[in-house]
Amino acid sequence: MQIHDSPTPSVFKGADLGQGRGVYISTYGCQMNVNDTERMYSLLEMSNFAPVKTPEEADLIIVNACSIREKPVHKVYSEVGRYKKLREKNPRLKIGVGGCVGQQEKENLIKNQPLIDFVFGTDNIDSLPNLVSQVFSGPGKVIQTKFEHRAPYHVETLVRNPGVSTFVNIAKGCDNFCTFCIVPYTRGREKSRPMSHVVMDVRNLVKRGVKEVTLLGQNVNSYNSEDGADFADLLKKVATDTEIERIRYTTSHPKDFNEKLMHVMADHQDKICEYVHLPFQSGNSEILKRMNRGYTRELYIEKINQMKKIIPNLVLSTDIIVGFPGETEDAFQDTVSLATELEFETIFAFMYSPRPFTKAAQFTDQVEEPVKNERLNRLFEAHEKMAFELVKKYQDRTLNVLVESINEQGKAQGRSTQNKLVYFMGSSDLIGKTVPVRITQAFPSVFRGELQQ
Repeated sequence: MQIHDSPTPSVFKGADLGQGRGVYISTYGCQMNVNDTERMYSLLEMSNFAPVKTPEEADLIIVNACSIREKPVHKVYSEVGRYKKLREKNPRLKIGVGGCVGQQEKENLIKNQPLIDFVFGTDNIDSLPNLVSQVFSGPGKVIQTKFEHRAPYHVETLVRNPGVSTFVNIAKGCDNFCTFCIVPYTRGREKSRPMSHVVMDVRNLVKRGVKEVTLLGQNVNSYNSEDGADFADLLKKVATDTEIERIRYTTSHPKDFNEKLMHVMADHQDKICEYVHLPFQSGNSEILKRMNRGYTRELYIEKINQMKKIIPNLVLSTDIIVGFPGETEDAFQDTVSLATELEFETIFAFMYSPRPFTKAAQFTDQVEEPVKNERLNRLFEAHEKMAFELVKKYQDRTLNVLVESINEQGKAQGRSTQNKLVYFMGSSDLIGKTVPVRITQAFPSVFRGELQQ
């Protein structure tokens, strides 16, 4: 079996590489992965591949896999193994693996799962047509996982059908090296797009009917344009110099969330949503130090209080890791208290899982799995009780809801500026419009309401 690491070629110029073949991309992971999949589809569609809805229809299958949590490689092997019968029925079928798993595992994927024909990394998506061309034209396996550290981050947002709301990449990679996180190894070092490119992308998306954009990056508020603009500058520019109706962003790092950004949000609430996702990961300062997060519990609380003062209608969500190495019961209780005292309306909590290459994976005081699981359940129970109380304030309030879709039964779905998913009865002509909806039932994860005339 021939395996070679392909050099990074220029973008494929052939318009009929796909010859109408079907392409299916299986995606799991963060919003960045979802956005990467959309880019892959766009690039392949320009090369005359036809996106299909099932693997059975495809001549090309790509698994775009996240490795942020444990056992991602096993998940990839399991999924690819299910395609064995498809390969037997269709010998032309080619199977590739990308995303953070591709970047992390490289040739090991092909060595351990012969059904895989090619592997590519997170920095090689724009070379995908070239890579696929090599795979279809030769018998060998192809690997392309080289980081282009010195190349500028100049890309165009590629979205096939952006709909009402879509993502716009502003940065990629991370320089923080939290001891639990594999992102710097699978996404590379931080790179930011020029502010003018981002603004132009938003303007073009507006012309295509987009009403809301989410500015996307591993750490958006460390954004640094080549002209010296920071994230607050970019956010203000998108708000003032484009016709976009709504702006969101994710994900922020507490140590980089500054007062300048807070004032930009407060001054431009006609467009910038008041919802902020700000991961604290642990409520214990000693655990935060071991995580290399760059802030203490006290500094995090101080920053949130400052945000609430400047942005009085602020709505918060957060990420939390339970069972990090060395976490005692007292340290865990610090996390529970922070989640409840600061009144996070939504939490995304996970058990710690050791990741390859990370410092925390080498710590000797790992917490046992049953303990992590029990603590996670207790955290969810404590937060859920509080969350039901917090959402009572929305009962009978009228929220501005951007309508994203209508099903066959006439049920409309949209989001408020507080990032609440709202369902109500409506008509198809409402899609893309912002309408007033009175909330009749408020639950932590979903609201139900009535359209106000």
